[in-house]
Amino acid sequence: GWQNDRRLAQATGEKRSVKRIGRLFDKVCSFAALRAAAFNAAKGKKNKPRVASFIENLENEIIALESELLTKNYRPRPYRTFKIRDPKERMICAADFCDRVVHHALCAVLDPIFERLSVFDSYACRMEKGHHRAVKRAQAFCGRYRYYLKLDVHKFFDSVDHVTLKSQLRRRIKDPDLLWLLDVFIDHP
Repeated sequence: GWQNDRRLAQATGEKRSVKRIGRLFDKVCSFAALRAAAFNAAKGKKNKPRVASFIENLENEIIALESELLTKNYRPRPYRTFKIRDPKERMICAADFCDRVVHHALCAVLDPIFERLSVFDSYACRMEKGHHRAVKRAQAFCGRYRYYLKLDVHKFFDSVDHVTLKSQLRRRIKDPDLLWLLDVFIDHP
């Protein structure tokens, strides 16, 4: 737990202490948070039938989702799977829109926590980062360094050890209700 983090920080000379954060679950599943998450998840997708239906019936959808979360009856819907080529063939697993709303609500709460721990020069799926900033940063480094490293771990999400991931989350988060929700997503096939 946090005591081991503190010992490790002292042993390695790390100055910052690790503080576990609690009381996050209510911030994820409040009506306001789910409503904001629904609009964020719908950006650029409002013409898709499932998204349009959800937005059209927004209040009822969010009340139902909030109830599922608070009573811990929430279960992610099955993924829709399909293949794409860009340029290599990849299998895509797309979450149901309702689940994407929960993802967005979770990210709104967790991003600030984990952003502080992230390496500066990592650009994928991060606010204020992305491809354009990665290219700009790479161009700035071109004159100073001869080599660069670009990584793409083959089937990364399929190979993440769930026990290790859950353990790492518990080192940062102490809210048992939020940990329950994270476990639901981690264990979802």
